Amino acid sequence: MSGYQQIYYPESKFGGFTYLDGTIVFYSRINALLRPQSVVLDVGCGRGEYQDDPVSFRRNLRILKGKCQKVIGIDVDDVAVKNPFLDEFHKIESSQWPIRSGSIDLCLCDHVIEHIKNPEFFFSECARAVKPGGYICIRTPNALNYIALFSRLIPNRFHGKVLGKVQENRQSEDVFPTFYRCNTKKKLKKMMTRFGFDSSVAGYEAEPQYCNFSHLAYFLGVLHQGLAPNFLKAALFAFGKKR
Repeated sequence: MSGYQQIYYPESKFGGFTYLDGTIVFYSRINALLRPQSVVLDVGCGRGEYQDDPVSFRRNLRILKGKCQKVIGIDVDDVAVKNPFLDEFHKIESSQWPIRSGSIDLCLCDHVIEHIKNPEFFFSECARAVKPGGYICIRTPNALNYIALFSRLIPNRFHGKVLGKVQENRQSEDVFPTFYRCNTKKKLKKMMTRFGFDSSVAGYEAEPQYCNFSHLAYFLGVLHQGLAPNFLKAALFAFGKKR
């Protein structure tokens, strides 16, 4: 927890998180959708980097294993086999996901959409995997926000080095190329509707953790968080139900 966070969000002294914490807001809704019989698909599951989260309340909220029937993870990276919060892992090695059609109750896509070159294919696979009445839950950066705009000015090969400067706990193995091809409210809403999901898409902005490198930058981030219109918020939260 940065000293700037404690200055502008003093409630973070009690529990380690702010009242705006985006991870807690996003995963609270996911937990509300879970049922004991749910089969969850974690797309781009990664190595489970949240096991390193020092805030136990937030970490436990992200762990879905044990709260449902099964958590299946898929990823293009072999490192995901180490994820301790999965019941099953399958590597994506072909054009089609290694998931049986209509077998998923809840599809989780957390900070994945920005890395997708072909959103149409991605959402077609979501629609194929999720059963009628099932859910898709997406968190992704907003391409219209200043953070994403700055990120797009930096070549992908430098992202790991830059993120290491502004996020002290970010490891290079958790940094992947970004494309931002479906990262506005309008594009996400359109894509989800096209592939059969009744959806809600909204902007959300938590505390400016990317601005920890400077007090002035953090202050300006706090101002943006409070004043920016919804379509310019840093993150997009999208929830859909399969028709």
